[in-house]
Amino acid sequence: MPNESNRNLIVFGVIAAAVLMAYQYFVINPSTKKRLDEQKKAAAAPATAAAQGPVGPDGKPAPIVISREQALGPPELRHQIVTHEDAKSLAVNKTWGPLAITGSLSLRGGRIDDLSLANYHQGLDKTSPPVQLLRPAGAENSWYSRFGWSGQNVAGLPDDNTVWTLQSGDTLTEGHPVVMTYTSPQNLVFTRAIEVDDKYMFRVTDTVVNKGATPVALRPYAQIERQGLPKTANGQPPLGGNSIVLEGAIGYFGADGKQAQHIKYPAWIKKTEPMNYDNPAWLGITDKYWLVALAPDPKAPKTGFTGRFASSKGNGDFYQTSFSRTAELTLQPGQSTTQSTLMFAGAKTATVLSDYQKKYGLTNFDNAIDWGMFWFLTRPFFKLLEFLKSGIGSFGLAILALTVTVRLVLFPLANKSYESMTKMKKLQPQLEELKVKFKDDPAKQQQEMMAIYAREKINPMMGCLPMLLQIPVFFSVYKVLSVTIEMRHTPFLGWIKDLSGQDPTTIWNLFGLIPWHPDQLILFGNAILAGHLHLGVLPLLYGFTMWLTTAMNPPAPDPMQQRIFQLMPIMFTFIMATFPVGLLIYWTWSNVLSILQQYVIMHRLEVDNPIDGFIKRVRGIGHHAETV
Repeated sequence: MPNESNRNLIVFGVIAAAVLMAYQYFVINPSTKKRLDEQKKAAAAPATAAAQGPVGPDGKPAPIVISREQALGPPELRHQIVTHEDAKSLAVNKTWGPLAITGSLSLRGGRIDDLSLANYHQGLDKTSPPVQLLRPAGAENSWYSRFGWSGQNVAGLPDDNTVWTLQSGDTLTEGHPVVMTYTSPQNLVFTRAIEVDDKYMFRVTDTVVNKGATPVALRPYAQIERQGLPKTANGQPPLGGNSIVLEGAIGYFGADGKQAQHIKYPAWIKKTEPMNYDNPAWLGITDKYWLVALAPDPKAPKTGFTGRFASSKGNGDFYQTSFSRTAELTLQPGQSTTQSTLMFAGAKTATVLSDYQKKYGLTNFDNAIDWGMFWFLTRPFFKLLEFLKSGIGSFGLAILALTVTVRLVLFPLANKSYESMTKMKKLQPQLEELKVKFKDDPAKQQQEMMAIYAREKINPMMGCLPMLLQIPVFFSVYKVLSVTIEMRHTPFLGWIKDLSGQDPTTIWNLFGLIPWHPDQLILFGNAILAGHLHLGVLPLLYGFTMWLTTAMNPPAPDPMQQRIFQLMPIMFTFIMATFPVGLLIYWTWSNVLSILQQYVIMHRLEVDNPIDGFIKRVRGIGHHAETV
């Protein structure tokens, strides 16, 4: 046994060393190199624009990157967009209610290409700038919509450089549309009416009248284009690199609108050919919290359209989602046709998406939020969290209440499990005697052990069942806290300013007591900054509760397994350090409730436990001090 134990220890040491070396080589070193390379590129890049790049999905050259102010163009070609969360307040009282979005549309190209979300800030500070969702073509990380008509051998169709004439309206707001017109050299009269509701839904209605002498064949289209992706903060994966959430192209297709198509940015940019799908219910480009999506007129037939995802790699990287009519529409002289398109541009709030889904019949529109494979748990958990928050007034307290609710549901099963494990711990001396008595006969040892379990009515597998049930619950809560915008920048107590972010404190500067940033460490600064070695208050509390839970369980029969279980709290402390604070609150509080439940059972069955042992040592120290 000693030789086998030493062998297992050596094997474990070799494996641990290999894991650490692999972690250094494959995680820390690439992260450090990437960060240094980005710093070098940023220092070497000119302050103006990048060189002319390859063509985008529309076949046009990649634009030179210019400032946002330059990209907006002349003010006289811009008209303000303002929507309010309370449209009735604006209509009845003529007062400016809480803003939803602000921005502008351009008469050049008739685009919606400048939007900011007034209720969402880029940083935790409420005075920080609002989130910029859409940015005009040519600006860094541009993201905009395009609407129009295509047709073979039809000259003078409106394009990106066409300057439309304002026919009516000035500021685009709910109940006050903007209407613009353009007449082509072939005497085709185009009219574009843009409407918006009190939140994030636009309606673009394009009408064309053939006042020429010959028939024309046209095909309406709508596009969303994005050039480049913004850099993310230290420790955060790039857009599309987060394994827990979909960021990239999204759409639902088919006559029933239930055929989902998702592709993340890294996989999307590698596609050399466009991806076409029939009959889009809606499609768009999504980030973690934001969505820009297009949908054909819900009142029109659900068929006859083709959706498309396209990309081109190069200077800025282009991403494009679009739809168009599959067949051209032929307009005889004097005839007209109209194409209406819905465009959502805003925050992925669950209730807002659900309301739009019902109002316009946009199938699976609320699935723009990536609920994940455990959606049957994730959705109810989110609704329960919202319900608890509405009653308690705090998402942090709602997470604690959700934890108690889950524990109550699992209480009967967990109680049986903890009773079984406690009885196993009580029998530990007998089991150790069996190991000594039958050390040369493992089969007999196992037979006698099973006989003891049967006599004491113990099921060794009962200890695993609650943990298996907790796994989908864990991932579901993780998903809710990671993908729902309702958790974004939501504070709780003290230093916790964002339940969706990681613990901002770190042990490396004594949780902020030392005025020094850990990225100044020569060897591990970049790893700490990236989150690999980040240890805050809550991760340490979680690690302690996990250790105490493990210590209250019966030891594993194999020495190697015992060492692994002893190291697991340390390993998971580092793993969980980068997880959302809300998830750490849930799991730590869940561990505390488990410890309390185990403690009561161990007391009832008169089994030694670490808590009583600690209390006895403290009392012993106190008694010894009094005696002295």
